[in-house]
Amino acid sequence: MNGAAANPALDPAVQVARDREDVVVGDDIVRHRLATRVVHWSTAFFFFVALGCGLPIYSPVFGWLAHLFGGLAVCRWLHPWTGIAFTAFTAVMFVQWVGDMKLERSERGWLGRKLVLYLRHAGDDPDVGKYNGGQKLLFWAVSVFALALLVTGTVLWFPELFAQALREASILLHDLVVILFSMAIVFHIYLGTVAEPGTFGSMTRGTVSKAWARLHHPRWYREVTGEAARDDSRPR
Repeated sequence: MNGAAANPALDPAVQVARDREDVVVGDDIVRHRLATRVVHWSTAFFFFVALGCGLPIYSPVFGWLAHLFGGLAVCRWLHPWTGIAFTAFTAVMFVQWVGDMKLERSERGWLGRKLVLYLRHAGDDPDVGKYNGGQKLLFWAVSVFALALLVTGTVLWFPELFAQALREASILLHDLVVILFSMAIVFHIYLGTVAEPGTFGSMTRGTVSKAWARLHHPRWYREVTGEAARDDSRPR
């Protein structure tokens, strides 16, 4: 058995993915370097912990979850702190990715028909770069949701500092954002695993196959491999 296959740590692509991305290594392309992946998984971890200890506070229906954290009193203490950690990692993720997340003119259709087609797997746009319009919309939605959760959560954490009307509005908005955020994450997990095999490895190993990149992000594939430049140089 090949040593790299038996031990992923010996895989040249995985080693390169520790501190570089957007480079070709053999049959793989490094999509996310280690720092990006650590921030991504840390954000996800604190989101789910905050959600898990927040649901028992929200409703007795989820009271059984409180036992996983040591009781409802622990949940009330833990929830705001994990919420702060989630917001902090989201801020770092924002800084890391904001440069790649500008919605291009050709991607504005993702606000409507293209997003529906994407969720139905009705084909990929041949001009998709490293991130498609749906991923960019999710990035901006997560950023806005995180900010909304921080603001409303602060009001709920220190209710004595704010007017009653603001407290009541914060309760409704906080709950609404959590519901929308959770729905978005469900779609994100589905699209990153079952719907598009090979995607999950970009956030574990840090790499994707050339075939995956050519299929789902063809423009990014051409930019990274230089295929377009070679094609342009061929005699006509």
